[in-house]
Amino acid sequence: MLGSGNAVASRSVPWIEKHRPVSISEIAHQDEVTRTLVTAVRTGNIPHLLFYGPPGTGKTSTILACARELYGPDWRAKVLELNASDERGIKVVRDKVKNFAAQVVAGNGPAFKIIILDEADTMTREAQSALRRTMETYSKVTRFCLVCNYVTRIIEPLASRCAKFRFKPLAPQAMNERLRDIANKEGMPLSDELVASVVGAAGGDMRCAVTTLQSAAALGGVAALEREEIAELSGAVPPSVLAPFWAAVGARDFDALQRAVRDALAEGWPVDGLLRALLTTATEDDALTDETKAKFAASLAEAEGRLIDGAGEELQLLHVGASMISAA
Repeated sequence: MLGSGNAVASRSVPWIEKHRPVSISEIAHQDEVTRTLVTAVRTGNIPHLLFYGPPGTGKTSTILACARELYGPDWRAKVLELNASDERGIKVVRDKVKNFAAQVVAGNGPAFKIIILDEADTMTREAQSALRRTMETYSKVTRFCLVCNYVTRIIEPLASRCAKFRFKPLAPQAMNERLRDIANKEGMPLSDELVASVVGAAGGDMRCAVTTLQSAAALGGVAALEREEIAELSGAVPPSVLAPFWAAVGARDFDALQRAVRDALAEGWPVDGLLRALLTTATEDDALTDETKAKFAASLAEAEGRLIDGAGEELQLLHVGASMISAA
């Protein structure tokens, strides 16, 4: 475990920030992206960028690493990072973004600043349209990097002005190596079996894996935890939570389905985790035909899309269950 003295302070720092890659070469399992960006950074010829892909695949870490290599120790003065899910209205674009974009670039390095808009797919269409105009006006002195999970939610006039880079879920081997490196730096012993449990529960999401590892360390170390406890730390939904849901589907009992959905939500399980667990269970069920699995997957996709648009969680889970009953 961590040593004494600075141990408490060290544990209080999120490991995902403490061990964030500081150079492009440290980004794991995104070779096609990093090869292109290394050349762009070396020449100083950076276009507007659009990074998209699942959570925890290194999108934000990559653009921050680019900024460090472009600007050196003073990179923070030339980078504005906003979480568009919190500040996604047109007023933010007109005020914060436009004011920063208009500033004159001083000092050494490239003659442009970088504005990072994380979770840009949550911005309103009006804000995205205003952002397009701002990108055109200040393109000589500012580069924009849009980071999102769903590229289809970025309006075409905005997406077409950016070089697009897709980030894929991390391979288990890459996650294994990174977790062992972090554990080694933290003085934390790991067994092969439980590292595999952390990697499996994370599902290609390095942020989730590192956070789970830190949570395990705070509870006495991964070596002291069972596979089920690791899954719970990662936020994965255990099969027991979904058992009443599947029982109601099998019995074609909508009232029981409604109770199962309400109970799962009342226990605090995140709806995205419930949807992922339902998909995993359904695809691994040999009793279901491929056609039934395809219909169920389509229903889950529809529900996820509606949830992103602000639909109610209970209603969407009920829709998924009802679709499964009708398809069975």
